[in-house]
Amino acid sequence: MAGFVRHRRSKRIIATFSGFEADLLRSLAAQLVELLRNEAAIPTESTDPLAELFADFSGPTTLPEDPVLARLFPNAYREDGEAAAEFRRFTESSLRDGKARAAGAIIDGLEEAGLPSEPTDEELTIDVELDLEAAEVWMRALTDLRLALGTRLEVEEGDEDYWYSLPDDDPRGQAHHIYEWLGYLQETLIQALGG
Repeated sequence: MAGFVRHRRSKRIIATFSGFEADLLRSLAAQLVELLRNEAAIPTESTDPLAELFADFSGPTTLPEDPVLARLFPNAYREDGEAAAEFRRFTESSLRDGKARAAGAIIDGLEEAGLPSEPTDEELTIDVELDLEAAEVWMRALTDLRLALGTRLEVEEGDEDYWYSLPDDDPRGQAHHIYEWLGYLQETLIQALGG
């Protein structure tokens, strides 16, 4: 994987993934979509027309219990619990939808580029081409994926020695390699967007 680059003439952002990399990225994005679609954040169905009118403003009011969701949707006001609850009620559901759509854009982009719906043993390369708008959506989704994985792994600044000391067959170390790979994708995409 050479990362994202910007095509000189078309100005499109291009990346080539192995079939394994593309399938891994799709799987991570699908897991994020599933997490974001947690029922607690989805307003309940109502037959009351007035309630339906205000359904977009009836989201959750408390910080999610899941540490990943709490990281993706922190309180807007640290010192004012009531203001934080009100802000969350009006914004979290739409923020979740936006993050899920961004992760879904990665899935769609990989599949449109030729990634089969089921993993295959055959050697594949997947060439993804993004316009600037799509690249920005992928950037947001990659950021969310990296935050989610880093939170699950409890990655902290300056703890690289711990991660590099783990044996090659340790699943935590393998997951940390994926975390670093997502960081690499982010970095090359930022460079491509800036160039």
